[in-house]
This record gives sequence, C-alpha cells and structure tokens, in this order.
Amino acid sequence: MLVKLYGSDPEGEKRYSPAKCNGTEVHVIKGNPEPKQISTSFVERQNLTMRMNMRRFTRLTNAFSKKVDNLKHAVALHFMYYNFTRVHKTLSVTPAMAAGITDHVWAIDEIIALTDNKIFSVSN
Repeated sequence: MLVKLYGSDPEGEKRYSPAKCNGTEVHVIKGNPEPKQISTSFVERQNLTMRMNMRRFTRLTNAFSKKVDNLKHAVALHFMYYNFTRVHKTLSVTPAMAAGITDHVWAIDEIIALTDNKIFSVSN
C-alpha cells in the first residue's frame, strides 16, 4: 500500500488546489512485492477514467445519483461497456478480449440482454 503524506501549501489556501504531497510511505499488506513496483498509478487512472465518463463522480455537478441502486447500476454499465464494448487503442481490442474472456466486441444490445429489465423501469 502506498500512503501519500499531504501537507499545507506554503503559498496559502487556494479554493480548488489539492494539498501538497510531502512524501510517501510504503506498507506491505501481503506477499513480497518489489518496492519500486508499488504505485497508485493504475487505480488513479481508473478513477480518472470513471470520473470523466460518468459525470456523477465529478465535483460541483448536479448529475448525482439520488438512490444508491441507481449509482450501482451506472457503475456496472460503465465497466461492462468499458471492458466488453469499447475497443482500446493500445490493445486494438477490448480488455475482455485481451484477457481471453470473450472472443468478440459486444454490442450494446448484448449488454442490455444481460440486465434485469426492472432496472430500466421508472420507480419511486
């Protein structure tokens, strides 16, 4: 686990500026990882991708989920599309195809066929 240590910005507080990273601590949770390979880059990139593709995760927006179930469904649909339908430039295929999980690019209709139709009905 990589823990980033944040401190105050010497220039003073700025409304939307992140805190200054003063250093890091590495804690091994399990196994014997190579210390130079411990990084948060993959998770941070995934978080950025999710924030950019689903506006409900950005700050200062009104596109939020009022119900937790709606948020769960939105996240599930995002990851299904991202991994099974979207062809990634660096892979030239979908991540699911690169991992050998599927042999074709899924159409949106295939994803919808997997869902429970009641999530698309209007409920109060």
